[in-house]
Amino acid sequence: MSTVLEHLRYRDSHEWIEPSQSPAAVGITDHAQAELTDIVFVELPGVGRHVAAGEAVAVVESVKAASDIYAPVAGVISAINDQLSTNPGLVNSDPFTEGWLFRITPDDPSAATALMDAAAYRQHIA
Repeated sequence: MSTVLEHLRYRDSHEWIEPSQSPAAVGITDHAQAELTDIVFVELPGVGRHVAAGEAVAVVESVKAASDIYAPVAGVISAINDQLSTNPGLVNSDPFTEGWLFRITPDDPSAATALMDAAAYRQHIA
């Protein structure tokens, strides 16, 4: 069974956001990394880029497939996880802490409340 953290919000495309942080960390869920298996490359967005909610902003490549990563909310990319350029496997080993992908400063700080909570995401992946 996949780990789903209570304090995060989730997109149906398996991204999570930490809404209590500013800027908010974004990554892929434990379920998503398990489905992808061994992640070998991560293409991250440029810092300063303004993105729309639902816009493809990054790519995660595994030995099985490449998957687009979508912005959970509209905002400005304020940081990227530089560790992933040399250690993309962090997304597999620690998707919620060391394996975050980027940080976003939301245009609307309350936008994440429209995303799935942990209970809804658990139902989504069941």
